[in-house]
Amino acid sequence: MADEERAARDRAADDQARSDQGEDARHRVLDPEQDAAALKALTHPLRIRLLGLLRADGPATASELAVKTGESSASTSYHLRVLAKYGFVAEAEHRDGRERRWRSVHAVTSWNNADMDASPGGRAFRSTMARRQIEHLGRSLARHERDLDDGRIGPEWREHAGITDLMPRLTADSLAELWQAFEGKLAELTARDADDPRAEQVVVFAATLPLAERLPGEQDPLATPGEDDGSARTEGTGAAAGPPGGSADPGPHGPDDPGPHGPDGPGPHGPDGPGEHDGPDTHRNVTWGVS
Repeated sequence: MADEERAARDRAADDQARSDQGEDARHRVLDPEQDAAALKALTHPLRIRLLGLLRADGPATASELAVKTGESSASTSYHLRVLAKYGFVAEAEHRDGRERRWRSVHAVTSWNNADMDASPGGRAFRSTMARRQIEHLGRSLARHERDLDDGRIGPEWREHAGITDLMPRLTADSLAELWQAFEGKLAELTARDADDPRAEQVVVFAATLPLAERLPGEQDPLATPGEDDGSARTEGTGAAAGPPGGSADPGPHGPDDPGPHGPDGPGPHGPDGPGEHDGPDTHRNVTWGVS
């Protein structure tokens, strides 16, 4: 109980620090030119996970993070110092003065897609972050299934949890409108449930990937033999593997996920409003909780 009370005090102190910093200070927008070194530093998978853990769980020491990640404290300490060098984490108030504690500086990291795509380094960064988010999805699914099996999540959640795969035909303007509606509603519900004791941490993933229409007989160069890449579907939608009516096939159980939004995603100790969208070319890093 003492550890839980200390963790609660840590989160409260972190919330206050974020409040004192103001909204803008909680959201960092990466620039591919000015932040080139920071982008490179952030692509390391352990650094992304450490940042996500700090955002999801609040301040921690290198030793505490080593236990959660299965790494050595020397390794987590080194990577935390790198994150601090580029302004992603900072020292938090020490519990007893014996070991340095760290906190995330920002709740969310984002970037402008058009700016990133203008350079090879920016495109590589975007691609790497997307794949980190997919890895985060796999870990989150495994953790969700374990929590259900262990009875840590109530049965009332089963009907509303899952993954859906759809393939609508939309214009670019409609896709921008979809993002705005999604983020706006998420912000509304997050604010409404902030003090509700029934609320749980929910990992929310969203992906919108426009695909060029295939020419007759054209094969996907990335597909494996026998794989259905969706090109044969005629109704414009993929299979729904979540609400309503089902759940995705379970993947292999993996390590606990860094947090609701991965390393870069906003954690419960101080998310920048999930509905704040910076324009049609800017998207939040929601996976690794990384930013």
